[in-house]
Amino acid sequence: MSEDVLLDVDGGVATVTLSRPERLNTLAIDTIEMLVDALDGVAASDAVVVVLAGAGKYFCAGADQAEMHERGPLEWERIVRRYLDPIRAIVTMDKPVIAALHGDAVGGGLGLAMACDIRIAAEGIRVGAPFTRIGLAGCDMSTGWFLPRLVGLGAASELMFTGRLVEAAEALEMGLVHRVVPAERFRTEVDDWAARIAAGPPVAHRWTKRAIHRSLGSDMDAEFEFEIFAQVHCLMSEDHAEGVRAFREKRRAEFRGA
Repeated sequence: MSEDVLLDVDGGVATVTLSRPERLNTLAIDTIEMLVDALDGVAASDAVVVVLAGAGKYFCAGADQAEMHERGPLEWERIVRRYLDPIRAIVTMDKPVIAALHGDAVGGGLGLAMACDIRIAAEGIRVGAPFTRIGLAGCDMSTGWFLPRLVGLGAASELMFTGRLVEAAEALEMGLVHRVVPAERFRTEVDDWAARIAAGPPVAHRWTKRAIHRSLGSDMDAEFEFEIFAQVHCLMSEDHAEGVRAFREKRRAEFRGA
């Protein structure tokens, strides 16, 4: 793995870390390639939960402005399309992904965080999508898809038009993050969440994640049909049988992902 994107696997938890602290973990084109490779590798691994983190002061400050030089429309189309690939990799991965926001998540950094299933923030950090401040559409790097769904149309419109950054406490009120914790307890909180999810049933988590994202583009009847399909698969799994046995025996279940 490149030094710009680090991968660590500890038990069932895989941690993917953006490691360009001198550039505020900005996403150069090469970094995007490395990040996609790392995420694809984790998706195919035995890890059952993934933590996406950043090194240094920031989680991720978005695209690397050093690469915003003049290009033709076809080249820009290819680049903008490629920047969405890590978002797709996170969403389509059959594993829960936790965004560990120890520092600011801005622009494309917010896009990466919103694609994750759980977002844990340290007190005082800022998040936002300041694309319009530099003359770009406010919907960049998946913001147009995720932000209205997470915070509602009104709040999303305000944030996208103004490019305003919000601190963690306000982000929590909006529903943009799930937890805000003091910096000194941040790593412990992330580790606790990862361990709690890793101890759960991987088969059920896989189908749960698929159902959540399918529901965003489905009508009720289509989602109900998928619910039936997913639940039958889970009912036939060894994880479900173990869960029932553990419940009856009043002990903690030991899920195997089968």
